[in-house]
Amino acid sequence: MAEGKRAPLPHDFHPPVPEFTVVSDDIVPGGVLKDGQVYSAGNVSPHLRWEGFPAEAKSFAVTCFDPDAPTGSGFWHWVLFDIPASVTELPAGAGSGSFEGLPAGAVHVRNDYGSQDFGGAAPPAGENHRYVFTVYAVDSEKLGPDADVSPAVVGFNLRFHTLGRAQLIAEYASPAQ
Repeated sequence: MAEGKRAPLPHDFHPPVPEFTVVSDDIVPGGVLKDGQVYSAGNVSPHLRWEGFPAEAKSFAVTCFDPDAPTGSGFWHWVLFDIPASVTELPAGAGSGSFEGLPAGAVHVRNDYGSQDFGGAAPPAGENHRYVFTVYAVDSEKLGPDADVSPAVVGFNLRFHTLGRAQLIAEYASPAQ
């Protein structure tokens, strides 16, 4: 990416929807990811809690996307959907390891590492990347796809079924070599 230019966020291409709030015990908005959320140092999905979403929400989806990855298409670190509407918080580790705290019925699709879980930050040496954690309020209990689809298919479905969106952005830089 050219100096001074930042890649667009995945939602920049979706219709506008109401915003709500997502907070974390592990992520400070605009701050630096903790070692726990780094691929080589912990690889643990962060705690997330959301509120103020549209009352019509029937489920939620959670994603983590790096728009600055040198791929031409960004990098999906986490794609989780069909989280029941009664769940408004995921504990740290719900999307990784033993999946403790992952709600029954929630579906992971493969991230760009190729695994069906949270994959932590791992920008190339000397690069600083943004990590966009997004919670989507969804208009149906089941989004439609199954665990075998790509993040792009989930994104396509979210484009048409999102009632509201909340995001939390943090950064991480790998040391220069």
